[in-house]
Amino acid sequence: MQRQEAVEDIVVVGAGLAGLATALGLHRKGVRSPVLESSPALRTAGFGFTAWKNAFRALDALGLGVGDKIREQHLQAQASGPNEIRCVRRDSLLQALEEELPRGTIRYSSRIVSIEDGGGVRILHLADGSTLRSKVKIALQNDTIAGASKLNTEQDALCCTCRIGCDGINFVVARWLGLAEPSYSGRMAARGLAHFPDGHGLEPKFLQFIGRGFRSGMRPCNQTDVYWFFTWTPSENDKGVIESGAKLKQVVLANLTALKVPPKELAVIQRSKTSEVFTVPLRFRSPLSLLTASISKGSVCVAGDALHPMTPDLGQGGCAALEDSVVLARCLGEGARGGTESRRIEARLREYAGIRRWRSVELVATAYVVGFIQQSNNDIVGFLRDKLGGLKSLNGGYTGAGTMPAFSTRISRGWAFLGRPRPEL
Repeated sequence: MQRQEAVEDIVVVGAGLAGLATALGLHRKGVRSPVLESSPALRTAGFGFTAWKNAFRALDALGLGVGDKIREQHLQAQASGPNEIRCVRRDSLLQALEEELPRGTIRYSSRIVSIEDGGGVRILHLADGSTLRSKVKIALQNDTIAGASKLNTEQDALCCTCRIGCDGINFVVARWLGLAEPSYSGRMAARGLAHFPDGHGLEPKFLQFIGRGFRSGMRPCNQTDVYWFFTWTPSENDKGVIESGAKLKQVVLANLTALKVPPKELAVIQRSKTSEVFTVPLRFRSPLSLLTASISKGSVCVAGDALHPMTPDLGQGGCAALEDSVVLARCLGEGARGGTESRRIEARLREYAGIRRWRSVELVATAYVVGFIQQSNNDIVGFLRDKLGGLKSLNGGYTGAGTMPAFSTRISRGWAFLGRPRPEL
């Protein structure tokens, strides 16, 4: 069989928030950018994320009413002042972005098995036998590249001039660029989603509970869905808990019950299906490494979690990914205007890297510090945290409930610039 080739100027790898938002931004500028996704469908792991004002500013910049659609589907947190805050269902946002892209933009089940340099372009060989040539590449998943096996002459081929890595924390492109591996923070996070067909009855507030060595919270997404999380420092005996959704729910309920959390909030954990409860290790990239790291090299760059994996303590991971996408689409859209000459594209990618470097450093560093303070078992740190955060002591534990009244909120508001719309947006 004769090998078939497709040629694209720009290829986005990974249909996550950063990947789809970047593709949509480029589409609005008249630049075609197919999205390669190794999964057979949209990835919705994580269930929900906190979308601050900067995230909605980024969505509004993408146009086509995506921001307004998400606003209509999700509750606005009460007493949030000038900061627009909503808990957004990840699948809802991904679907909204996908609906605005031209049909066929996302190529599912497209796992890259090898990449080769084609003299100014990158040739991507996919597991299904197709190949893509591209000038710009934007994103790769952990299992996107299985190896660099010798090419079969019966394979199809796709070549690209530019590749953009939005492959999340299990980055392949970031590793190729020489970025440091994400570090384990020493904490795990359990996440779940509870469905209440007849309504959950909770106020649109962000509830947070802090205990000795753990932090938990829940946030209504809409009238029927509530997202919750539980972060803790695991012990050697927690392996069985981590691997079992049922045992994990029991541990979460036991800790929250000891804090005398009200029954209505406990019902959120109880209502969650074990199939919709999962754990992940919390990782982050060293801020110091980001200061000197190569965010772009030639026609390859990274965005989203592939660039700045961070702990969730600021609620800025998804927001920052959307910021990346808007800046990248603008830089790359200008570079692709009138042609995709390699030097022009490389200069635009360097511009993007310069804009996003310091933003990434400040977010990753602040999130780590806030997380350390919130879950510290140190008596002095705990005393200052509880006094500053206005938390009450209950049976030796600590809880803060309401419209994000705990220490993280005070810190977040003190660092209000972190959630402000960026000038480049």
